[in-house]
Amino acid sequence: MSAQAAQLSSSEKKKLVFNTGSISRPVKRILVTGGAGFIGSHLIDRLLEDELNEVICVDNCFSGQKSNIYKHIGNPRFEFIRHDVVHPIQLEVDQVYHLACPASPVFYQDNPIKTIKTNVLGTVNMLGLAKRCKARFLITSTSEVYGDPEVHPQVEEYWGNVNPIGIRSCYDEGKRIAETLCMEYYRQHNLQIRIARIFNTYGPRMLENDGRVVSNFIVQALRGNPITVYGKGDQTRSFCYVDDQVDGLIRLMNGDHMGPINIGNPGEYTILQLAKNIQNIINPKAEITFKPLPSDDPKKRKPDITKARKLLGWEPKVQLDEGLKHTIADFKSRSLFAKCNACPPMPPTIPHTRCIL
Repeated sequence: MSAQAAQLSSSEKKKLVFNTGSISRPVKRILVTGGAGFIGSHLIDRLLEDELNEVICVDNCFSGQKSNIYKHIGNPRFEFIRHDVVHPIQLEVDQVYHLACPASPVFYQDNPIKTIKTNVLGTVNMLGLAKRCKARFLITSTSEVYGDPEVHPQVEEYWGNVNPIGIRSCYDEGKRIAETLCMEYYRQHNLQIRIARIFNTYGPRMLENDGRVVSNFIVQALRGNPITVYGKGDQTRSFCYVDDQVDGLIRLMNGDHMGPINIGNPGEYTILQLAKNIQNIINPKAEITFKPLPSDDPKKRKPDITKARKLLGWEPKVQLDEGLKHTIADFKSRSLFAKCNACPPMPPTIPHTRCIL
């Protein structure tokens, strides 16, 4: 960004047009909630590749990691605000990617009420911000809204087979409410909304203790522990590499269709197949053990991505074995098995005024 551009107010920046070869468009000021998290940080990386984007990351760092975004500190087109979206915040933006919410069973079951508040109050607050700014709003919903599906693969028109009082419901039902809120802001306020239903996502920067099946298996195998499969391992999942996921989210945000649209990899694997894939990459002699299946665990999960292909021109490119190799290499490189802190302290956070939107 030029020195002259940096001195402009946010409203003036919205009007500023950059000319770079054949590209001519206003600077976009983009908010990413949950931006220090696994998917959010990869999204920020991609957004900042475009020199016409300015990105604000809002995260309370409950499950997000400052180390995921540290490389962007000092970039004049990037700002980090430590803030919990259950409280309003006043910002001027053109787009909102709302990812903030604990998404792994370990975190959302540890504090289910907080999870519900984040999904409901956090979404209300961010929709209010988008309404005031006339910003386009994208929410990352989840395949969990389909519950334990009786339709396979899952199409967006399927309403689900859900348990509103189970131990996973704080997350599943919270996301269903968040989708409803988005649709009502569209109907009542004509807000531009986008709903992405994302399926199991994996890749570098996953937390080793997040309780997700991919990270569980990798950590167990790297530590020389038995790989623990729950049930017989015949339940199925579809695993989407994070780079593909981010590409789908950006296409949805900048496209003409509000959704809901499934963003996931239609390749379907049993949990036992996943365990054996990871076993073969890390240690073919690793033991696989079996334990009782937890309650409320869906038996099958596979997205129908016909809409994503047709409306967004999107489909995943990274195959599971390739993605797992990148993910495993990242786990090894982070020295997760020795206590260390590779990042210097973050600069102090500037407090922001809370306002009712």
